[in-house]
Amino acid sequence: MPMRAMILAAGRGERMRPLTDTCPKPLLPVGGRPLIEWHLLRLARAGIREVVINHAHLGHLIEAALGDGARWSLKIRYSPEAQALETAGGIAQALPLLGHEPFLVVNGDVFTDFDFGRAPGIALQMQAARLDAWCVMVPNPAQHPHGDFTVRAGRLLRAQPNDTCTFSGVALYQPSVFAGIAPGTRLALRPILDALIDASRAGAECHDGQWVDVGTVERLAQLDAQCRLNAAPPHGAQAQLSGAG
Repeated sequence: MPMRAMILAAGRGERMRPLTDTCPKPLLPVGGRPLIEWHLLRLARAGIREVVINHAHLGHLIEAALGDGARWSLKIRYSPEAQALETAGGIAQALPLLGHEPFLVVNGDVFTDFDFGRAPGIALQMQAARLDAWCVMVPNPAQHPHGDFTVRAGRLLRAQPNDTCTFSGVALYQPSVFAGIAPGTRLALRPILDALIDASRAGAECHDGQWVDVGTVERLAQLDAQCRLNAAPPHGAQAQLSGAG
């Protein structure tokens, strides 16, 4: 089965106000295009064709800006939430759109050069090792110095002293991870990951490339300036500007 991806885009973006009072965070401009469009370009380049996007705050603007995804050779489907359901709840709500095989999930408010084209290979590794999740970690950024978890020998562990890294918001999951969560349930991801760790069912790797948590107005401005300075789309991708750029 072809790999499917989900972009998490339902957050309110409280730390980005007042910008997010009138524009959902995934549509904020970075380097001349909406932040979420960088994900779409990289997913398309990786050969992923089906993308699910959840939304809540100003979600109609996301649908209006991105449409059906045809301009990126993608098929986009939407999973609207009346109120944001957090990460695990949002994935559970969208589960009928994600199929029966491992799927890729990407936070809509991060910017990364992680190679999404590796996702099918990682899914095969997960199945061979009987893993239910594979999390991409990054070195702890300045704003999150204590990290989230520890990675050892390709396994995700609870945080060990002086040996932590930060969850990037990029991961692959088996659908069974979320199958027992009733649609409409508001649920964070952390308890799910902790349970998988305790069952030795979570794998992980560290990504040393580019990664930015676009969580504040200042980091948005820095990333925008960097992208404009580079003035180049992702390698191999055509410069397709959406109307929301």
